[in-house]
Amino acid sequence: MGKKLKKKKRKHSRGYYIFTMAFKITFLITLMIGLIGGVWFYFAYGKDILQLQKEAKILVRESSVDTFRQTETSLVYGANGKLLMSMKGEKDSYYIAYEDIPDEAKQAMIAIEDKNFTIHHGVDWKGVMRAAWMLVKHRGQVTQGASTITQQLSRNIFLTHEVSWERKIKEMFIAFELEKKYSKAQILEFYLNNIYFANGYYGIQAASKGYFNVTVDKLSLSQIAFLCAIPNNPTLYDPIDHLENTLKRRDRILYQMKTDKWIVQEIYEDAIAETIELDVKSVSKKNYVATYIIYCATRALMSQNGFEFKNEFSSEDEKAAYETSYSDMYTQCQQSLYSGGYRIYTSIDMTKQKKLQNAVNEELKSFDEKSEDGIYKLQGAAVSIENKTGRVVAIVGGRNQKSVGYTLNRGFQSFRQPGSSIKPLVVYTPAFELGYTPNSKVKDEKLKDGPKNSDNTYLGVIPIRTAVAKSKNTIAWKLFEEITPKAGLAYVLKMNFAKIQESDYGLASALGGLTIGASPVEMASGYAALENDGVYREPTCIVKITDAQGYEIVPEQITKKRIYEKNASRMMVSCMNTVMTSGTGAGIKLSNMTCAGKTGTTNDKKDGWFVGFTRYYTTSVWVGYDIPQTLSDLQGASYPGRIWKAYMEWLHEDLEDKPFEEYEDTKDEKNEVQPTEEEIDYKEEDMHLEFSEEPEEEAPEEEWSEEGDEPIEEPLSTDGVEGYGGDVVDEPEWDEDENEENMEEEPDEAQEDGQDDVTENSETSEEDSGADTEPQDGEVVE
Repeated sequence: MGKKLKKKKRKHSRGYYIFTMAFKITFLITLMIGLIGGVWFYFAYGKDILQLQKEAKILVRESSVDTFRQTETSLVYGANGKLLMSMKGEKDSYYIAYEDIPDEAKQAMIAIEDKNFTIHHGVDWKGVMRAAWMLVKHRGQVTQGASTITQQLSRNIFLTHEVSWERKIKEMFIAFELEKKYSKAQILEFYLNNIYFANGYYGIQAASKGYFNVTVDKLSLSQIAFLCAIPNNPTLYDPIDHLENTLKRRDRILYQMKTDKWIVQEIYEDAIAETIELDVKSVSKKNYVATYIIYCATRALMSQNGFEFKNEFSSEDEKAAYETSYSDMYTQCQQSLYSGGYRIYTSIDMTKQKKLQNAVNEELKSFDEKSEDGIYKLQGAAVSIENKTGRVVAIVGGRNQKSVGYTLNRGFQSFRQPGSSIKPLVVYTPAFELGYTPNSKVKDEKLKDGPKNSDNTYLGVIPIRTAVAKSKNTIAWKLFEEITPKAGLAYVLKMNFAKIQESDYGLASALGGLTIGASPVEMASGYAALENDGVYREPTCIVKITDAQGYEIVPEQITKKRIYEKNASRMMVSCMNTVMTSGTGAGIKLSNMTCAGKTGTTNDKKDGWFVGFTRYYTTSVWVGYDIPQTLSDLQGASYPGRIWKAYMEWLHEDLEDKPFEEYEDTKDEKNEVQPTEEEIDYKEEDMHLEFSEEPEEEAPEEEWSEEGDEPIEEPLSTDGVEGYGGDVVDEPEWDEDENEENMEEEPDEAQEDGQDDVTENSETSEEDSGADTEPQDGEVVE
């Protein structure tokens, strides 16, 4: 009993010792890697992060309640340096205190935007983890979302909308500091007075007055939830343009409020059942210059903030993700235009703008039929580009109507089938790159399974120059078949044509039979590239953007991209010069200046185009109905051509005539025939059309800045605006004779009537509006 029991020592197996040793070694290796990684992270990012934290502390420390009440007006200047318009949001005069904001508005915003607002300290770490997962999922691409109310306030007041990890980290630091300095009530007050509710309304009081014409304390729960639906995406949930979208999000907010116990079932059901009736006060509608400036300035800020524009996608999911990202960034950057105090310098010349607008108005003045909304049914659009810079100097989005404000700017927002005005861009210039020349022999003949010529005549073997001048569909069709639709359309995709569809990869596109079509600004920029020896400049009216102190936000720089070979472009210009001297454009040739151009008319004469240029300027003109219908005498050289001539004659009155650069003669690889002054008697039995079996390898595209010759890489950009017009062209109709008078068969005979080829047209159902001449905030001062 007195003996102490000896504790029996437990023996461990060999496997246990091996496992223990392996664990210790693994732990030490992991610790070492962690330490090394920590040291590396500190030297790679630590100093930057500490600097961001320091800057955040300074920003918040220097802020006050007044910081969240201020708004800076942005100013826009024209080409002559004079003020065109000012842009500011309605915030300061509608600021309301926390106790005056309805509880339902506070609850609705917390329920839909930031459920943990009352308990977090500026950042919701669950949201951060979700954002981190999305970062991995999208292979390093930073996406929007998961920001708390405090983070959104930080971004809107203190930061730009740049997409980068640095901005996100700084946003988090600012949110932390805001939560230290201000109460939750103050932060929610700042937020509800600063968020954007579309149409220039900042803050819930301004939105209440703007959409319901009452103060916010007079609103019902349903109306409050309706307003709170807008800020998440003011473009998508704009109640004027997308009422159904706003209503759907209102219902979602009410459901979340019920789920979070803010409201009971009975109140929820009553709010859902309530009919929303807007009482919109007079909204200042922007004229054509203003809408285009806002669009270009917004995209310039997006680009400067790191957004990459795209117009080609590998899948529908990729396209949908891009469109969401585009819409979010566009909305954020557009908002900043109304409060950022920018100085926006543009290339818009109001003298040219008025002349182009008058040319459209005068040519179409006899067509006075209007829609139910009081809008002229027959419309026109035109865009003028200065060839030296590639910038837009004038843009007309429709006919001028004093009694109606503008909405749709057809100059860049409408996409219509371009008819044969597309041929130089996707058929003939690419063919010249393959070895054809303006004098190559081609056979104009009836095609069994192809299009007919618009004049129903066939000339046999002719030079390509004559085929272009007389707009021969058969030749364009056969050349496009050799080039292939994929190769031909690649050229316009590189020039950022935004609406090329999968269904466009067929031969009908050779004649402009595109599913949706092209916009006047796209066509003008494409032709300007041909005049510029094949070098493309993205069309914009923005010269530069600075802040109020003059610091450059968007620098003055022209980015260039080679699309076509120089000699091929000069060959195309030479052929289009022949269009004006002895082809479909002979009747609208300028009297005082060497010019080139191409007509375009779609099937049933629903769309008419003329795009032409001199060494100085390129101008495109479209005429047609918003809801497509036949205009019996519509041709490329009729209404569109006469608008072009009236404007371009005036534009070049005091300018010295400049002939186009001549192309270099090349080896006779494609059955060349030299034209003579006399009509050439072509013998069909002695000549035949030859096509090369394999196209030459495409030269790599180059981009460079105006400031140097070194190539630079830049992603393709696209017009992210909504499509307008266009049904799918399943099978083009070729059997209808569109012309009342046949063109002469002689290749050098002047064509006064401007007859052109035809293609299948598209349908659309969008309405639009005209113009308001009273300059208001956000409108151009003429």
